Amino acid sequence: MNRTNYSETGSTIAAISTPQAPGGIGVIRISGPDARKIAGRVFSPAGKKSLEELPGYTALYGKVFDESGAIDEAIALNFRAPKSFTGENVVELSCHGGLIILRRLLRAVMRAGAEPAGPGEFTRRAFLNGKIGLTEAESVMQLVSAQGEQAAKAALAGHEGALERRIGSIREKLLGAAAHLSAWADYPEDDIPRVTEEELKTSLGEVKAELDALLRGFDAGRVLREGVDTVIAGRPNTGKSTLMNLLAGCERSIVTSYAGTTRDIVEDTVLLGGIPLRLADTAGLRDTADPVESIGVGRARERVRSARLVLAVFDSSQELDAADRALIREVGNTPCVAVVNKSDLPIKIDNEYIENNIKQTVYFSALTGEGLPRLEDAVASVLGTKELDPSDGMLYTERQREAAARSLQSVTEALDALESGMTFDAVTVSVEDAVSALLELTGERATVAVVDSVFSRFCVGK
Repeated sequence: MNRTNYSETGSTIAAISTPQAPGGIGVIRISGPDARKIAGRVFSPAGKKSLEELPGYTALYGKVFDESGAIDEAIALNFRAPKSFTGENVVELSCHGGLIILRRLLRAVMRAGAEPAGPGEFTRRAFLNGKIGLTEAESVMQLVSAQGEQAAKAALAGHEGALERRIGSIREKLLGAAAHLSAWADYPEDDIPRVTEEELKTSLGEVKAELDALLRGFDAGRVLREGVDTVIAGRPNTGKSTLMNLLAGCERSIVTSYAGTTRDIVEDTVLLGGIPLRLADTAGLRDTADPVESIGVGRARERVRSARLVLAVFDSSQELDAADRALIREVGNTPCVAVVNKSDLPIKIDNEYIENNIKQTVYFSALTGEGLPRLEDAVASVLGTKELDPSDGMLYTERQREAAARSLQSVTEALDALESGMTFDAVTVSVEDAVSALLELTGERATVAVVDSVFSRFCVGK
């Protein structure tokens, strides 16, 4: 799609750009050709300078008002096109963060001539005005919604163009191969180096490996962004609730010396080594005649079957029993870490049996916290985030993953065509399809429908 220059043809929009909740400061963002003019109708500077004559990156102190009178003290920060986030003239009015104040000021700005901004419209204009690429735009919402430090680092790297550069490098290799193929086919009489199958296989093989690595990182990156449904499971009195409280940092679960204390599911979200875990502490797994506890045990087994990560807790001071072995069988192929608890007590458990059946085993004391770094490391390993470098640039939306997957499929088809002895024309078509998918990923050849879909997921004001 062709990017429209909104600074010449667009309307002037406005929205509250801070959270819709009381706070110390609230910001109304105004963007468009008439941003200063509209802001000047609701802002009265304390000095003699006006917004119209104010240089970019400069602020004025004053008051904001409507037809009823003064609303609040305010700071007006002026950005002149094209040196602003959107590439347009922008004024940000900062006042106290009371919701009544902000809504009253926004209504005044609308009456002064601004139109309400739609979801993500400021970032959309930044994209359409060539200030950022589509992957950089998508990273804005990832920054806003990041639940942990690693996710925030990945989003910041994306916003600074890490993914764009990584895709650009892959695309250039494909374009080089396509250009060489076309030139050699179209101008056989010129002195153009002959294209060989081995050179193409090597070049396309490298691209395939890079796309494979990019797609492998998607699931691990999603763990950092979205978190993982995690179940703490085990038989009664293994220390599940003590582990829950340790990870949560507070008394979320009742802990007693009596078996079967936890009868329903206790839930909380915690960060473990930068990974958001949506924890569920469940009833101890055992056969019981108690009808209430039996319901809790049934729910616990359901959670184990549906979880994306299981922390299977075992009591190292007790021998393995039938319930322990049943849990290991129920975990199956679900990512799992065996937490051999009470490591501060004499060990009676069959460690070898556990280690032979669960790849990641951690010896731990939920009472003292000894072994927590090992648990963090084991969880990162089993979820595939241990080797992930958030600064490398990663795929972080389903749209990006789908485009990269289409590019990989086209590269694979090109390699298959070479292997089967097809003409270079067939290879060229597949290579060009791979390039097209990557151009869509970065937004250089995205349809209006794709762009609309991306920004519809944004919040108003961003």
